[in-house]
Amino acid sequence: MEPGMILERVAFKYAALWVLRGIELEIAPGEILGVLGPNGSGKSTLLKIMDGMLSPQEGRVLLRDRNLSSFGRAAIAREIAMVAQENHFRFSFPALEVVLMGRFPHLKRLQFESDRDMEIALSCMEATNTRELADRSIHELSGGEKQRVLIARALAQEPKIILLDEPTSFLDLKHKRDIFHLISTLTRNRGLSVVVISHDIDIATQYCHRVLLLKDGCIYSIGEPEKVITSETISAVYDCPVLVDRSPATGRPRVNLAV
Repeated sequence: MEPGMILERVAFKYAALWVLRGIELEIAPGEILGVLGPNGSGKSTLLKIMDGMLSPQEGRVLLRDRNLSSFGRAAIAREIAMVAQENHFRFSFPALEVVLMGRFPHLKRLQFESDRDMEIALSCMEATNTRELADRSIHELSGGEKQRVLIARALAQEPKIILLDEPTSFLDLKHKRDIFHLISTLTRNRGLSVVVISHDIDIATQYCHRVLLLKDGCIYSIGEPEKVITSETISAVYDCPVLVDRSPATGRPRVNLAV
C-alpha cells in the first residue's frame, strides 16, 4: 500500500536556529503514528510542516506523489485536517455550526452549506458521539466534549490524513482514553492516516501502530512501540532515568520513573 505522505530529508529553522533536521518519514493509510519527545524537540513544527502551514528550508513533503507546496490551501484542506492544541472561539457558536466549518474547503466563496454538507456534518457528529451536543454552545462544553466536536469538524473536511496536536492535554484519564479510543475506531473504520502528538507515553503506546521519538529536532527512533519504547531510548530522549515494563492488560510497554 502506497504511503499517504512522505517526508524526504526535511529540515526547518526559525531565524538561525534549526528545529528540525533530516526528517525521513512515510505515513501509511490506516495508521496511527504517535509523535513523542520533550518540549522543544520540534513536534508541533513537524505537524505544521505536514499541514503545509510551514515550508521546509530543506527537503520536501510529498502528498500523493506531489510536492505539498504545489497545493493551494483549500486543496490541502481536502486532504489533511489539523486539530490544533489550542482552539479559541471568539463567538458562542453552536457545536453543529463548528462542525459545519469543516466543510469550507468544499464550498465556493460565499456559498452556503447544502443539504449534503449538513448530512455530512451530522454524520461526523454521530461518528464522534456529539450529535446530542449540536445545539450547545462551544463555550459550554467540557474539555472532552469540545475535543470530540473538533475531531468531528476535522472529519467533515473528508480528509485522508488527520493531524492532532496533543488532543488530550488537560483531560482526565477517562477522557484521554475515550479520545484515543475514538481515534483508533475512526482510523480502523475509515482508513484514515492519523499523526498524533502526545506527552502521555503510556496511552500513545497502547493505541499507536508506530511511535516516533524526536530529540533535538531529529528522529531518535521510530517503529513499533515494543521496539522503540525501552528504558534506554526513553531515558536518553527525555534525559530522565526510567524503567520500562509490560502492561499486564495489553502487553504493551509501560514507562515508570526510576526512583
